[in-house]
Amino acid sequence: MTGTTPSTSAAAAVRIDDLPIRDELRGQSPYGAPQLHVPVRLNTNENPYPLPDELVDRIAERVADAARELNRYPDRDAAELRTKLAAYLSETGGVELGTANVWAANGSNEVLQQLLQAFGGPGRTALGFDPSYSMHALIARGTGTDWISGTRRPDYSIDLGEALAAIAEHRPNVVFLCSPNNPTGTALDPAVVEAVYDAAQAARPSLVILDEAYIEFSHGVSLLTLLEGRPNLVVSRTMSKAFGAAGLRLGYLAADPAVVDAVQLVRLPYHLSAVTQATALACLEHTGTLLGYVAELKQQRDRIVAELTGMGCEVTASDANFVQFGRFEDAHAVWQAILDHGVLVRDNGVPGMLRVTAGTDAENTAFLDAMRAVLKEINR
Repeated sequence: MTGTTPSTSAAAAVRIDDLPIRDELRGQSPYGAPQLHVPVRLNTNENPYPLPDELVDRIAERVADAARELNRYPDRDAAELRTKLAAYLSETGGVELGTANVWAANGSNEVLQQLLQAFGGPGRTALGFDPSYSMHALIARGTGTDWISGTRRPDYSIDLGEALAAIAEHRPNVVFLCSPNNPTGTALDPAVVEAVYDAAQAARPSLVILDEAYIEFSHGVSLLTLLEGRPNLVVSRTMSKAFGAAGLRLGYLAADPAVVDAVQLVRLPYHLSAVTQATALACLEHTGTLLGYVAELKQQRDRIVAELTGMGCEVTASDANFVQFGRFEDAHAVWQAILDHGVLVRDNGVPGMLRVTAGTDAENTAFLDAMRAVLKEINR
């Protein structure tokens, strides 16, 4: 029997823009960072320390218990996990929070997505201040929320006057703040958050989301204390950074219980697997050890800041587990030169700047040695 020849239309390559996707997604690129096989990878703000053996063993125990009931759906409300997360926030954040104040999902990105599904969407707007975490705009676009890009000062701080003017002009439904800010590492003054919140409520009742993904690395304290009396303020967190659990994909928020009720209107049923919940609970049993690693990384971060400054680089003061540095005439060329020395950092799109994650002592030494060699080549 003679085989059939595929039609021209079937054989031709189909591009994304050939599909009937939404107009606002046409021409867009997905979020991502290069994952190259090099000796030292310092480009994705991961915690470089593997989980300790005793925690790995505890995870195995909890997951084994969960596995015995995998024929059943997990706790759809993740009540035990939310209770333990509330206890962690209460102990470390200077607040009193309960289970009803906390929600958890598959990474802080899903937390943000659920918030925008509930409070954003078609015909609504979200405002952020760039440069900041690029997923804020991407998630907004993915939920059909119009994105408004505010600006920052040359030192990457938020100009409060301009921020208040933008809120008054655009009357956004959702406002994003980020402290410490990614990719710059800069922290927010609590007075800025308070003023932005008040302005957002005066323009229209708006949700203000404070992204604290890197707060455990800060020189200062969490702004969780601002939640009291502010029912439209949300603080989002993650276990990917301080807890060294990027592979777990567990994010959470703290807010008024009414906000938690709202996101449950849009969450998928049983969105957190039993295995995810078991693993996160095991990690929360070892916060002392994991926060000890955070203390070491803060020292390494400060070392990077000091040594890069000593090399003559422009360095942005950092409260995160990464450092933004430059200023280079051709940042991508410098990125490639560092890569040629076996170290992968992030070309984060900020003109003239690059970003490096604080790694282990040996990894940071390799990066700093590479930087000295690259600067010597540049200045030759």
